[in-house]
Amino acid sequence: MQTVNIHEAKTHLSRFIDQAAAGEEILIARAGKPIARLVPLVPEVIKPRVLGLGRGRFTLPDNFSRLHEDAIKSMFETGE
Repeated sequence: MQTVNIHEAKTHLSRFIDQAAAGEEILIARAGKPIARLVPLVPEVIKPRVLGLGRGRFTLPDNFSRLHEDAIKSMFETGE
């Protein structure tokens, strides 16, 4: 584990972030005393979505695709 002082950490932050992203831990010290640790984040595993979880919980009216048809048509034709 590499130890650096705050000034060096500020000066070379992007380099230390790259090292941490590659798996290295960086210890940041003030006056020789460790105060923080820069470590790589564990990548978040994105699980595939399960389809159909809401099946049966919601209903749509039979005329859903025609709801407010006249008002929508009017908005497109007249701009109001």
